This record gives sequence, C-alpha cells and structure tokens, in this order.
Amino acid sequence: MTPKKKRRLAFAAALVAVGAVLAVVVIYGLGQNTMYFRSPTDIAEARIAPGVAFRLGGLVQTGSVMRGPGAQVRFSISDGKSIVPVTFHGVLPALFREGQGVVTTGALGAGGIFEAREVLAKHDEKYMPPEVVDSLKRSGRWKEGGV
Repeated sequence: MTPKKKRRLAFAAALVAVGAVLAVVVIYGLGQNTMYFRSPTDIAEARIAPGVAFRLGGLVQTGSVMRGPGAQVRFSISDGKSIVPVTFHGVLPALFREGQGVVTTGALGAGGIFEAREVLAKHDEKYMPPEVVDSLKRSGRWKEGGV
C-alpha cells in the first residue's frame, strides 16, 4: 500500500469515528429530553418510578376537582378503565373543567399521586389531543365526533 493510500484510509477511518461519536452524542441528548405520554391504564399496568417525568392524558373525572388553599388543585384523570389522582399548584387553563380532555406534564409522587407541573386543556369543543384520543380508543370509550 502506498503512503498516499494509507493517508486516505486513515482520514476515512477518522471521519467514520468522528461521525459515530457525534451520532452517539445526538442520540443520548435526544433520549434525555424525550418525554413519554402515558394513559391512566398504562400507569396502572406498568411500574413507573417516582420522579420520572412524563405526560399524562385523559378526561378529568366528573366530581373529582377539589380546590385547596391558595392555588392548590386536586383532580383525577381517567381513560375509562383506570383513574390517576393528580395534584397541581398553579393557575389552571380557562377551559379546564370536568369531563374534558387534558394533558398534564409532571411525575408520580408518593402514593401514586401524579404531581403536575403543567396542565393543558383542549382549546375548543372539537379538539382532543391525539394522545388522549388514542388512549380513549384503546379503552373503548371513544365515540367518533366526540367523547
């Protein structure tokens, strides 16, 4: 092998190595920032460690909204099969109400209570977050044209 071919081969090998390192860094970075969606049934069936951030979606259970001192709110989210109690400290969206679809961001706390950092409510009567629709379809509670 000539010295010119050896240099080309070394350059190609270095280029492949740098590309592999960059790919690993990008994949690791994306994995750290991925937030998975879970339904109440997913939480009931799987063991999710406390403190692991994810999104929880479903319908606000009728009769479950209780306001505490300050901006503390407790409510339950259901997908028709399972129910997850939620606590939230803050201002709820204006469209938040019982029987409506919501997606919350947070983590499970002590006793299986979901501690929400953010609550998102649907923005009109025809919109339902796609994750909530999929969850309701899996549970058999979804009816075309609404819930």
